[in-house]
Amino acid sequence: MLQGSRTRSAQARRRLSKLACLAYASLAFIAIAGLTPTQVKAQPQVGDESCYVDGLSDRLRCGFVNVPENYSEPDGKQIQIHYVVLPAIKPSFTQEALLAIAGGPGQSAIENAAGFDRIFNKVRQQRDILLIDQRGTGLSSPLQCTGESFEGTLAFDETDLDIAAEIQKCRDGLTADVRQYGSETALKDFEAVRTHLGYQKLHIYGISYGSRMAQLYMRHYPEAIATVTLDGVVPMQQSVLNIGDAIARAFKLLFEDCQNNSLCHQQFGQLETEFNQVNQQLAKAPMISQTRDPLTFEPTQLTMTQNKFMGAIRMALYSTNVRALLPHAIHQAAQGNFQPLMGLYALTVNSTGMAMGMHASVVCAEDWQRFKAQKSAEQANYFSTEMLKGIDQTCPIWDMASVDDSFSAPIDSDLPTLLLSGEIDPATPPSWGEMAMEKLTNAKHFIDPYATHGVAYQSCANELIAQLISSGSVEKLSDECLHKDVSRNFYLNANTVEQLANQADTQGATQ
Repeated sequence: MLQGSRTRSAQARRRLSKLACLAYASLAFIAIAGLTPTQVKAQPQVGDESCYVDGLSDRLRCGFVNVPENYSEPDGKQIQIHYVVLPAIKPSFTQEALLAIAGGPGQSAIENAAGFDRIFNKVRQQRDILLIDQRGTGLSSPLQCTGESFEGTLAFDETDLDIAAEIQKCRDGLTADVRQYGSETALKDFEAVRTHLGYQKLHIYGISYGSRMAQLYMRHYPEAIATVTLDGVVPMQQSVLNIGDAIARAFKLLFEDCQNNSLCHQQFGQLETEFNQVNQQLAKAPMISQTRDPLTFEPTQLTMTQNKFMGAIRMALYSTNVRALLPHAIHQAAQGNFQPLMGLYALTVNSTGMAMGMHASVVCAEDWQRFKAQKSAEQANYFSTEMLKGIDQTCPIWDMASVDDSFSAPIDSDLPTLLLSGEIDPATPPSWGEMAMEKLTNAKHFIDPYATHGVAYQSCANELIAQLISSGSVEKLSDECLHKDVSRNFYLNANTVEQLANQADTQGATQ
């Protein structure tokens, strides 16, 4: 990401490295569902300066603090940790703020400012919203790899990709000491920002990988925390790379949901068989055809690989709106028409804003070894196999020291903590939330039966978070509002109006 007022152009926002394309399809990152990256339009400075972000008309407060890249060498190289404060509308609690921590690992919190503002609109009435670009992301010394445009990846056969060579190229292009970009080091940066801004207490919200950062905050700086919300929970006991199992579960739920929906089953009665048919065919060899670029509608070659096919379906599972289109897209793929699937691919491919170098620094230090040990002893699914294959080539080049075993211990805390899980989440299933609860003595875990990843964005959970922050207690929190049926019907073709399915189900129930 370019710093300051030099914002990214639309063309730059569509760039996707071959390495990132492979990671998109088969590696570990956990995206923020429903949040769209934005741009910062002013040069942040030390102290408070005015700035704006796309999607928000408010004048915000920007800044950065200088911190050592390596905290064991305080007089050595310094890096800038950038923050943005969304000021409270009616500031009643000037010594408190809600710190919203982005997912990934590798996403920028600042780029997602407009989304966080929507989620925490009620909280912002009285308290500031604090966003910090974690080191290695966004404006904070980003560890980013760039390369081919999105258009180029359609024709590209990533099965021919020399992963190790691409990783080495990325590593050689970075001047940073990548060994200093793990979670616990970044936590010191967060504390430096909190101290600089003068907040006595933080209410912490962490989504996806951000929930790991929130738990580490609970472990290392409990005195600085008032309440905690973990949304799409990654427990300390779990490697983020284990989302391969969560993805397989989400695929299974998709097929079951279609089977149990009368119209979907009638239209796509062989959905899982068709999916397996295409998947098995692509496992043997890519399918090459002419298609329309889903972004420009220009004619282009499509090299459909198993990675692209599985990756496109996987990312579509993050959004209930896009998930509703999957049966039609899979059915069309079985007929040899990949255009609908590529349309879904285009909807999600640039929504994550990943800093792949920072991603590698985190997972290679904190997740690789325990994931490798577990998966070598059990039957792995497609995604787990591909993740292990990619990360086994990445981590030796990245050369990160593994964290101590104590890193993976469950968090032992009596801080008021709300945990949120989506039943159809393709990344962090409800069982992960239960695992995180092991030693949380003042916590509640709510499961939204209709949500995917990022419950606060999709439901009344944002109201529950506001209630938690206002009361400072989980005692009176109830999950009743999460059980209001907001399930999505499946689209039967590209032109189906979803309400038709609702009407048909209602008519069938009354006959």
